[in-house]
Amino acid sequence: MSKKRQHSLASVLSIDPYSNSYAGSQANLLEPIENPLYDKNWYNISYLSTKNFIVTQVSLSKNIPDDDIYDAIYSKAYDELGLDQAIEYSIEYTEVHNRKDNTLRVFNVFVVEPQSLETAFGNALGKIKYIDYITPLPLLYKPLYTRDIISDSQVEAFIYIERNDASFTLYRQSEFIYTKSLNHSLAELHERFCELIGENISYGSFVAMIRDENLKHSQNPHKLELLKLYKEMFASVSDILTYAKRAFDIEKINKIYIDFEIQAASRLDEICEVELGIKSSSLEFEYSFFKSSSFISPIHTLMHLFTITRESERYECNFSIFHRPPKFIKRESAKALFLVAASLLLAFLYPLSYYTLSYAQSMQYNMLQNEYNDLHGQRIIREAEIKTKTDEKLAINKKLNEELAEYDEKKNTLVKIHDVKVNYPMKASFVNTLSKELAKHNIKVGALNYTEDGESKSKKELALELVSKSNINITKLLEDLTKSYEGQFSFALEKISFETNQQLYFSQLKVSLL
Repeated sequence: MSKKRQHSLASVLSIDPYSNSYAGSQANLLEPIENPLYDKNWYNISYLSTKNFIVTQVSLSKNIPDDDIYDAIYSKAYDELGLDQAIEYSIEYTEVHNRKDNTLRVFNVFVVEPQSLETAFGNALGKIKYIDYITPLPLLYKPLYTRDIISDSQVEAFIYIERNDASFTLYRQSEFIYTKSLNHSLAELHERFCELIGENISYGSFVAMIRDENLKHSQNPHKLELLKLYKEMFASVSDILTYAKRAFDIEKINKIYIDFEIQAASRLDEICEVELGIKSSSLEFEYSFFKSSSFISPIHTLMHLFTITRESERYECNFSIFHRPPKFIKRESAKALFLVAASLLLAFLYPLSYYTLSYAQSMQYNMLQNEYNDLHGQRIIREAEIKTKTDEKLAINKKLNEELAEYDEKKNTLVKIHDVKVNYPMKASFVNTLSKELAKHNIKVGALNYTEDGESKSKKELALELVSKSNINITKLLEDLTKSYEGQFSFALEKISFETNQQLYFSQLKVSLL
């Protein structure tokens, strides 16, 4: 829907399909709506949780025209993510700016299976009929920066915990760079809590405990188990922060914004700050809305903030397939009515038009006859000129074919030289196979180095710095490679070291071509 149509609507309705909750804003008043009904004057917005989409980064040449960007991204997404070719996925993207390397254009690409949209929003569509805008949850944080709600932007993490999902999102210098689904949704926390206390309590009782029990003053017999639950959650978050720092070359996470979708008696941001040693805050900001006394989850407020933000100041990434009906003049029924009216008009105009056309046709015939006589003389002259030029063309083509034959011979020689230079085992097929073996054994590569022995280049060696959570994975990789490539490559693994701080095993694998 166009921006003009959006702002002409009377109200905005936000939909959380995962908690089946709704909130409406009108005249700057934001309040929950228990049972919304279809109203064409509502602008409806919703979001996708991190479990409902795949996100990756795609790099493209700066020489690709803007009109071809979507096709290039679409093709790369299918190839790099190994998507099922039989399914037509919904693909949207946002460009990454503020990069040091300007040789390529980089895009954050979001991929959604259409069937998951039908499943997630089926219940809401039964009430409101259409949804104008559906955006991935991580992109809802962008207006916090463009509207100066977060003014001192460095590196911030956002953690939002829902019933069936928990998301971790990272922004650097007000730009989205990374998101991940955490295994600590409210449902998963409830299941783990039951394990810790050794009994099965209802999900409602667990949520009531979080909502009502302030751990600072609580005398609840399960206080220690609840604290342990939070410690486990933040230990997992700490691992993700460590990975993100290394993957995106981040020196420091400056602040964490964290909250539940429910109202909690204990300040989750205070617990986070104690456990991780990083300044933390809730997702309750000084928005420009007046709120009712009833609790409204942060995600609803973010969606309403998104709708009042200009398109140039937010990420445009709309996955909605549930569009509102078009205007009457654009519907098929309207086109049919216009066609009938036009047919009736033509029926009355036919006699008059027939006489007029006959007279015009007679005049046109006389003019064309005179023109034909002039053109016939010119044709004879041009045919003689064409024959002369055709003879010249045949002579030139003969010489061109001789030059092309010589060119093809030289080109084939260069192709053979290039093939010998580039496509030998250590740089092509084996490296491709080796990467698959590393992925198969859950081993990452910290660094890679390729060397050749002097001018003779008789010894070719590939050194890989292996990183794994298990030393067994490293030894199993060496065993499989040795069996598979006996007589072709030699493999050397000097030692496996364990890094206590990172809880990872490190080793150097040397591969030589025999």
